[in-house]
Formats: sequence, C-alpha cells, structure tokens
Amino acid sequence: MPLYRKLEALKLARSNYKGKALGVVPTMGALHLGHLSLIAKAKRESEAVWVTIFVNPTQFEKKDDLDKYPESLTADVASVHEIGADINIFAPTATDMYPEGLAAKKQTLDGLDTLMEGADRSGHFDGVITIIAKLFEILQPHLAYFGEKDFQQLQVIKKWAKDQHILTKIIPCPVVREANGLAMSSRNAQLSPKDRKEAGFIYEAMLQCKNKSLDKPAIYTIIKKTFSAHPNFDLLYVLCAEEDSLKEVHDLVSANKPRLFISVSVTGVRLIDNVALK
Repeated sequence: MPLYRKLEALKLARSNYKGKALGVVPTMGALHLGHLSLIAKAKRESEAVWVTIFVNPTQFEKKDDLDKYPESLTADVASVHEIGADINIFAPTATDMYPEGLAAKKQTLDGLDTLMEGADRSGHFDGVITIIAKLFEILQPHLAYFGEKDFQQLQVIKKWAKDQHILTKIIPCPVVREANGLAMSSRNAQLSPKDRKEAGFIYEAMLQCKNKSLDKPAIYTIIKKTFSAHPNFDLLYVLCAEEDSLKEVHDLVSANKPRLFISVSVTGVRLIDNVALK
C-alpha cells in the first residue's frame, strides 16, 4: 500500500514512472463518496494514480476554520486502497509543502478569484493555486481530477493552468450527492444530524429553478423565499452566472451556459452548491 509522507520518497517513486497517463486527485482528506468517485474515474482513465491528502493552511482565512477541518488519514488510506491497492497516496506535512513558511503566492486570475467565495474569503484562491502549483510541479501529472461541487475553484484552476501553459489536462467531475440531495462535502460531518437532514432543501430549491422558463428575479425570489422557511440556514449569496466567466447573467434566455450558485452558513459551517440552468 504505497503511502508517502516525505517529498524525497515521493520524488523517487514519481521518477520511476515513464508513461504518459499519470492522473492526480488533489484532496484535503476526510474522503467521502464524492472524492472516491474522482479517484475511481482516475483509476479507469490513468495508468498510474496519485491521491494527495493535505489540509492546506494557506487557503483558510480563519484559523478556527482550519482547526475544525476534519482529518481521518487512516480511514482515507483504507478507502483509497479499496479502489486500488496500487494507488499512490501522498500525505505530506505543512513543513514539507511550505519549508519557507506558510505563505500563499498572489495570483492574477482576472477577477475569477474575487467573486462569490473569493469575495467572502480573502486570499482563499491564492492559497488554492499555490498548493496546486506545488503539487503539479512535484508530480507532473498528465491528468488532474476536480469535482464540480467546487465549481468556482475548478474555473480558477482552469484559468491558471491556461495562463501558465500547464500541460496537465483538467478533468471536471459531476457533483455527488447524499440521499437527500445535499452535495457531498467533508464539511457535512460538522453538521448536526438534524441540520444535515434538513439541508436537503437546498438542492430541492435549486431544482425548482432548473430547466424552467424563469427569469433571474424569479429564481432569486424562489431561493430567498425557500430559505425564509429554514431560519437556521443563512443564505450568504445566490447568483446566476455564466460558467466560464462566473459573471452574473442578466438575461437567462440569451445566456450560453448559465449556472445557479448558492452559498450557505448553518451553525458556522459553510456549504456551497451549484446546478446548470440549461
């Protein structure tokens, strides 16, 4: 069961692979079925697969949020190796990844990083790109798998990869949901059983807006009215935006690829979700 904790061992193992189909699945651990679907897809499509497990400090604006983030390395390793005993896992320490200290490199992302999650979480995407750049430099993957639940993150990574002429192919993977429709997230474990069950209403509300002849104000009204019936859930934002630019759509009829984005806070736990409107 190949588990690597040190960079030197990883680099040696990586140097032994000479093929052209190395896939990587970057994660922060606390793996759930959403993560495992990405890993299974990578296993089907790649000759060699690396899963990285690292809770990246530089993408957390608040230390208490970082401290509360769930970690379960032993269980994560077991889950990965149920998919394939030959899957490589890299689980470094913060000192390994930031030997010169915890600092994110400022990125130029044409405003993709300042919308939605970026507006509320200053420097978040600088941290995301900093760690992805480090992992890509070390592993030199041909394929990289990211979930569409974090759709803004996906678009930010695609933008960065294009601008930096990164040869790695970025592969988006569909959102995986719990039985009640709640988008799977490691943060769901921080919810009370009651809140986790009730949170299914978020996806139900979004589905009311999908594939219907609704204008943007009608969609916003539906979402806000639905949330008013769930006072424990604080709607942080709701936005109809173009997939590529993430800019707000003004006319859904003429929009090419409109998508509905929602961010929610419940008892201090931040949840995000999105659905394509066409």
